[in-house]
Amino acid sequence: MTEKKVRVGVVGLGVMGVRLLEKMAVHPRMTVQAVCDTSAERVEATLARLDGARGFAQWHELVADTGLDLIYVAVPPKFHHSIVLGALATGKHVLCEKPLANSLEEAREMRDRALAAGVAHAMNFPTYYKNVFADLAARVRRGDLGTLRRIEVTTRFPQWPRPWQQVPWLGQREQGGFVREVVPHYLHMIRTLFGPFAGVQGEIEYPADPLLCETGITAQLRLADGTKVLLDGFSGAAEREHVGLKLYGTEGTLALENWNVLRAGGVGEGLSDVAVEERDPHVALLDELVKAASGQDADLIGFDIGYEIQEVLDTLLEVSTAR
Repeated sequence: MTEKKVRVGVVGLGVMGVRLLEKMAVHPRMTVQAVCDTSAERVEATLARLDGARGFAQWHELVADTGLDLIYVAVPPKFHHSIVLGALATGKHVLCEKPLANSLEEAREMRDRALAAGVAHAMNFPTYYKNVFADLAARVRRGDLGTLRRIEVTTRFPQWPRPWQQVPWLGQREQGGFVREVVPHYLHMIRTLFGPFAGVQGEIEYPADPLLCETGITAQLRLADGTKVLLDGFSGAAEREHVGLKLYGTEGTLALENWNVLRAGGVGEGLSDVAVEERDPHVALLDELVKAASGQDADLIGFDIGYEIQEVLDTLLEVSTAR
């Protein structure tokens, strides 16, 4: 007996939307049935690569389509709230890009509506599904660090937005910037490994132009047990792009560099690369979505966790500014 496929509608055909759409289109348990974008050219180009899918210019028309089971929301953050609430109102499952919303108030309503709707709700944090992160988490659980002493998150961008992300909103203060686009991944990883955050303080740097996003941030976050998390990031760096998470303990140090490289070392040692056989994290996420849509237990990052991350993110964006 052929298993029923999850019928997907995708709202937003930018870089991220198309990247995951292409994985959905070839997933054995998914079928992309509808797409929507404000660009008619993008819709036409996408439909040409799909078999029998429908195209929409308005998101509410796609969301109202009764032939869909799951809506993937891949638009800029300020549009997440209305589209997600529209999808939830029709009883559809929802996958949303990060951050969850463009304000804590919006995120709270999205979380509450999703929990009340009784449908699958998930955030797209692909690093969580990488084997390299699973290995890192396993080493933390078995005590390789000893007692955790310090966590560092560093981000260095020669250019923001990056060359492959040249869309205006990513460089604007209203909903763009690397703090919104990149930092949530690390907040989520730390939350997964060590539990909720208990405090945030720091300084964020903005250019003189009030329309442009941040150029730098230095912040100190705190875990519930008092462990400090140091966040140091800026754009315009005179070096190659680098993003990383580093965990310091009394017995060892672990680092995840540039999303894919795990390094480890003990007392008095340098860090050495750890060989990890990688899997496609997007496919792993889609596998879990299929389980959830079928009523099975699934390992998803729900809107409840998305709300927690939004709370920390909003606080970071509101800390004292410097120019």
